[in-house]
Amino acid sequence: MKILVVGGGGREHALVWKFLQDDPACEIVVAPGNAGIAQIARCVPVTATDIPALLELARVEEVDFTMVGPEAPLAGGIVEKFRAAGLAIFGPTSQAARIETSKRFAKELMLANGIPTAGATFHDSLDSAKAAVHAAGTPVVIKASGLAGGKGVVVAQSTEEAENAIESMLGERVFDQAGSEILIEEFMAGEELSIFVITDGENFVMLPPAQDHKRLLDSDGGPNTGGMGAYSPVSLASAGTLKTIADTIIRPTLKAMKSAGSPFTGLLYAGIMLTPSGPKVVEFNCRFGDPETEAILPRLHSPLLPYVQAVANGESLEGFHEVECKPGHAVTLVLAASGYPAKPRLGDAVQFVAAPPGM
Repeated sequence: MKILVVGGGGREHALVWKFLQDDPACEIVVAPGNAGIAQIARCVPVTATDIPALLELARVEEVDFTMVGPEAPLAGGIVEKFRAAGLAIFGPTSQAARIETSKRFAKELMLANGIPTAGATFHDSLDSAKAAVHAAGTPVVIKASGLAGGKGVVVAQSTEEAENAIESMLGERVFDQAGSEILIEEFMAGEELSIFVITDGENFVMLPPAQDHKRLLDSDGGPNTGGMGAYSPVSLASAGTLKTIADTIIRPTLKAMKSAGSPFTGLLYAGIMLTPSGPKVVEFNCRFGDPETEAILPRLHSPLLPYVQAVANGESLEGFHEVECKPGHAVTLVLAASGYPAKPRLGDAVQFVAAPPGM
């Protein structure tokens, strides 16, 4: 078997590692990959957003299927283009990817279909957004509607902090077009849980849950980031809680997406807040989350490859068994560039020093 993996981060490294654990004989090509991935797979210098070049690469390499890691190529329509060319690919169409790429689409989908989530209003002007904050009170959540790399969220504890976030997103356009519309959202108290399901658009298999740390600094301080680390298993994720999430969130969401004419296939990520009144959706993503993937995949006793390949080939997951996990725990920690998340300084070398004897 030959697989093309699109992307070049820790998430893609974890996916490549797991595929090779499942089938050591498979050949994996990664575009563009990174120095760590290059130790276990063949990397080629094609960027994850160059869809024509990726399509040509998949043809030349005669891969059995393509696994898409990041959200940008999914938003750019890579799945439609590969399917039109008769090539198997894992991921949602760009229309289905709107569940991540447009927070307004996701929020309206949830509210219209009774899927538990925070209430929200939508704004493209400074005055209306600030008026909504004054009406809602604080704490309040300010979100850029479009793709902002996991960083377009501010949990404002004061009116001043909320107005500064609004000015930054709508006035200064720190997230470019992603922040041309924002959501003023009800604050939800509780702990977060990351839920991953592999789905054919109707049937789904849930992977073990994880919890990630979104704030930049210790003690849950600093700005929100794309994720500074994650761990799995999570003691809060009881069997009863996971069943409630499956029944009240995952199944209704897949049904709503299908009814909207955009059936979701691939990996659906649900960020869940465990509130006193039950689990509620914080956000959806249309792909494997990062850094949670690096903590989840090492825990899998079951192979991942059969589930992913079936969905990539357009096959049903009906009859597939739930995944089994190994005993033990997994933790991943992110080393971020100086200035992250606002203005990361790119290109710095990362030096690893050997631990002293006895450590």
